[in-house]
Amino acid sequence: MFSQKRGHMLHGVLLIALFSCAAFYIGSAQVFTALSISPLIIGIILGMIYANLLRMHLPETWVPGIQFCSKRLLRIGIILYGFRLTFQDIAAVGVAGITVDAIIVTVTIIGGYFFGSRVLKMDKDTAMLTSVGSGVCGAAAVLGAEATMRSKPYKTAVAVATVVIFGTVAMFVYPAAYRSGVLDLTPTEMGIFSGSTLHEVAHAVGAGNALGDEIASTTVIVKMIRVMMLVPVLLLLGVWAARRARGGEAGAEGGKGKVAVPWFAFGFLAVIGLNSLSVYLNTLSTPLGIPSWGSDLINYVDTFLLTMAMVALGAETSFDKFKKAGAKPFILAGVLFVWLIGGGYVLAKYLAPALM
Repeated sequence: MFSQKRGHMLHGVLLIALFSCAAFYIGSAQVFTALSISPLIIGIILGMIYANLLRMHLPETWVPGIQFCSKRLLRIGIILYGFRLTFQDIAAVGVAGITVDAIIVTVTIIGGYFFGSRVLKMDKDTAMLTSVGSGVCGAAAVLGAEATMRSKPYKTAVAVATVVIFGTVAMFVYPAAYRSGVLDLTPTEMGIFSGSTLHEVAHAVGAGNALGDEIASTTVIVKMIRVMMLVPVLLLLGVWAARRARGGEAGAEGGKGKVAVPWFAFGFLAVIGLNSLSVYLNTLSTPLGIPSWGSDLINYVDTFLLTMAMVALGAETSFDKFKKAGAKPFILAGVLFVWLIGGGYVLAKYLAPALM
């Protein structure tokens, strides 16, 4: 009986892996690489197609395997994401980049949550997920928040959709605005502005490439520092979710009100430390550091695991639930988009130079 259950679970995992392979194949097409649309985004779309068109034709016994991908593999993927970051990145941009990032992340999450829940009267989980996605690092941040808050999959899918739409728009608008001269920013200021306000890492890379090598390096480093801020954000989200659950708040998903400590966030931080040590050892030309091909392999596997998590989340999201969320998440994301452009510009133009 036990082995039969494991077999059914394996079927669900293999199904998600198959969809993830398809997402990688589709994502390799030139049109998607040119738009910097990652396999993660394609994965959640394929998962939603499966949920709404094919799921009724497949055994329900496969569902535990799908849920395993959306929960366990998600946490492993977030931990391995740390291999893309180093503590040396912090030193590269100094106090200016860190300060601007901290202000952007804090104001976006807190302001977005209160605007969404109080002004727009949104579901609080959706408001928080949307704000975290806009404030930190897009889909990866939404996935980390979902794992901490234990919110429903369709809320995650809605939040990811807002990140994709507005982040993609910004990726094209920023280079055009910079080249036109309307922004009047130095290359360093433009790098800080782009890195601190673009939604996804992929968006930062795409916009950076269009802006030139000098701006691209600053953009990506500032963006990666923002990604590191995911750790304290997840810890605070665990406390917030527990308080909501203890208060018996409607819609709270935090279980019995215990603090949902996101242990994977500590794993994420530990991996950043390990990668930082590896980079340092490589500069000393010792054989102890992780070789470049090893880092590339780890990052490839990590992207595949996160894609599986996205497919699984999409597979638990019906269009009916998407409609239930309505237009409010997109209105909130639009307001945050305006704040990121306006607030980020002021911080990069006036605060950052004063701190350099």
